[in-house]
Amino acid sequence: MTPNALTNTGPVVRVQDLRKSYGNFEAVRGISFSIAAGETFALLGPNGAGKSTTIEILEGYRGRDSGEVSVLGVDPHRGGLDWKARLGIVLQTSAETGNATVTEQLRHFAGFYPNPRDIDEVIDAAGLRGKARTRISKLSGGQRRRVDVALGIIGRPELLFLDEPTTGFDPEARHQFWDLIRTLKGEGTTILLTTHYLDEAAQLGDRAGIIAGGRLIEIGPIDELGGADARVPLVRWRDASGRPREQRTDSPARLVADLVAAADGAEPDELEIIRPSLEDVYLGLVRDDEAKIPATDVPTTAGLIQKEMRA
Repeated sequence: MTPNALTNTGPVVRVQDLRKSYGNFEAVRGISFSIAAGETFALLGPNGAGKSTTIEILEGYRGRDSGEVSVLGVDPHRGGLDWKARLGIVLQTSAETGNATVTEQLRHFAGFYPNPRDIDEVIDAAGLRGKARTRISKLSGGQRRRVDVALGIIGRPELLFLDEPTTGFDPEARHQFWDLIRTLKGEGTTILLTTHYLDEAAQLGDRAGIIAGGRLIEIGPIDELGGADARVPLVRWRDASGRPREQRTDSPARLVADLVAAADGAEPDELEIIRPSLEDVYLGLVRDDEAKIPATDVPTTAGLIQKEMRA
């Protein structure tokens, strides 16, 4: 089911001019965005940029100073148990360290929901079949992370929050997790993803918002962030004298052909064509934003992290 098929129901998440301060420090500065039903939305930004505060407000764990917030049609600050049962939350840090086995823990959590997924189905989807009877305290960090994901989807949530979900996963496990998310998306689940793996956001996201210094500096479809200029390919090579050269062009193949022709058919040394990835675009946007703002106006990343930790 595509997001467009569900737009007549209104946005699943709506945020308007959201603000949150800790003392004199403004962690979230007037953020606005919405997420359509069935959409996977990636919220990206440096550590301390305000992502965690924003997510915690949406989940109902933290209050806000001002602004309007609606999640599944409810103000999170007033959301009750029925509302919470419609959410799935995978926190950034694993909290499952007890003596229950994987199966026992999932069976326990399934009892909290009116229409839970089949436990064996979730175990297989999370790649935990070989650890189903193992006590959680005996699992590795990556395996515990899989348990977090399993617990987040056991209730068949309408909206799934994924905060750095694949931390500790090896490459194969990450790709298996991506397949799971695509399955959930195909079922119509709305997903809000935060991740520092930009390839993960590119693989899974329909749209993304980038937060820096507590402000939303860019929002749009994944493949349109930064505009067309940010995605112009870069050709690099060494000329006949050995000097490094580079040129941005919308026609890299033509430029390479011209370089080869000028060298009587020889390929220039160290020739490469670089097509900007989402990570390149993201880093460029964050750097450009930092350059626009006086240093005295925005705390350092370290300062932002310390402020949020104190709160």
